[in-house]
Amino acid sequence: MASSTIDSRVFGVLFSNKEMNRIFSDENRTQKWLDTEAALARAQAKLGIITQERADKITKFAKAKLLNLDEIGEGYKSSITIVPLLKVFKKVFNDDSGEFVHWGATSQDIMDNGMILQIREAHALISKLLRKSYKECIEISKKYKNTVMAGRTHVIHALPITFGFKTAMWAQEIRRSLDRLEEIKPRLFVGQLSGAVGTLASQEGKGLEMQRLMMEDLELNQPVISWHPSRDHIAEYVSVLALIAGTLGRIAREILSLQRTEICEVEEPFFMGKVGSSTMPHKRNPQVCEGIIAQTRIVRAQAPLAVEVMGCENERDWGCELVEWDCIPKASIHLANALESMNDVLSNLIVYPKHMKENLDKLKGAMLSEAVMLHLGEKLGRLCAHEIVYKVCMKAFNDGKPVIDDLLEQEEVAKHFTRVQLEEIMQPEKYIGLSAEFVDRVVADSKSILA
Repeated sequence: MASSTIDSRVFGVLFSNKEMNRIFSDENRTQKWLDTEAALARAQAKLGIITQERADKITKFAKAKLLNLDEIGEGYKSSITIVPLLKVFKKVFNDDSGEFVHWGATSQDIMDNGMILQIREAHALISKLLRKSYKECIEISKKYKNTVMAGRTHVIHALPITFGFKTAMWAQEIRRSLDRLEEIKPRLFVGQLSGAVGTLASQEGKGLEMQRLMMEDLELNQPVISWHPSRDHIAEYVSVLALIAGTLGRIAREILSLQRTEICEVEEPFFMGKVGSSTMPHKRNPQVCEGIIAQTRIVRAQAPLAVEVMGCENERDWGCELVEWDCIPKASIHLANALESMNDVLSNLIVYPKHMKENLDKLKGAMLSEAVMLHLGEKLGRLCAHEIVYKVCMKAFNDGKPVIDDLLEQEEVAKHFTRVQLEEIMQPEKYIGLSAEFVDRVVADSKSILA
């Protein structure tokens, strides 16, 4: 019976990602614990701590499908250690090999290490999905690098830009998060095997070599020292997910804003059968973008929790661990779903260049006030020119007349410029600065990561 949106058979499609759900499933979690126990046994066999025969048996039976997960769950009524797993695992052996599982380790060793193995899979999936987002933004930027639209600051028309310039900024922001994901790997993919208080006292002088062999087996970095109470790299992982969520939320909100009826410059994908309202048949709501915004809020909300977990007591603290068991899967699953939704939006985004062109003249030419001011400033000085153009634009804002008409009524303007000259200055297409060149720079920068 589902009790959350992630597991819901009704809402699940809106909140979960099939592959990420599998990564953080009970089956995969248990398998990662077993993988850790088996790698530990193999390392100990190489050092003569347990026999090779027992290590082989442990490896052979270390399969979650052989275990009763419900029985393990029942065990957590009396213990939050790894003991419930060990008791159930022991039952699959036909000899005493089960007695030599977990030799000299502590529960947090297995649980932390298993979690890192899950995070490694989650990290790979998020990187794959985010790379797709990056590629889609690059393709949109190339396609629309010369498509002129209104640039907006503080939600008000500012100066002309191109749509490709806007999406190239999305791309570069995503690129930085791809770099972050790559940069945290050496710090994040560090294994755990330290013993009760992190000193490896139970391993009789063979602890570091055993740890090295085990981490090589699992393809994890060997820790320099125990990280039982040190959760900064886990907090960093969740924080990077929160940063990615921040970017996705911004892009989704931008699309939502530009889809407004009065603007209608872009629209999230639409298909016949997509229903926006139960009572208003005409509605083409940006519901996918709204869903992305909702999920990215959930992801960002996990970052403070992950940082809070860094306040562990002494050498170990289950009160911290339990928070991670909830916030790491939640952040990873919701982000994966948000990324999957965003990739669909970007790959099928509806763009309306005609509406972009129409909206350029919403202010009757006032959008080019800077261009006029700078040209007039060459004749009269910048401050004087700013005052003249400001008064003209405010007047035009109220009387609804084209700004060029009001400009030519000003003696100081008419003295220096003809209507033809002003029309030339006030062409939006000629005042996009280096929009196209910046797109080319972003595209060129993408080749190193998309090649």
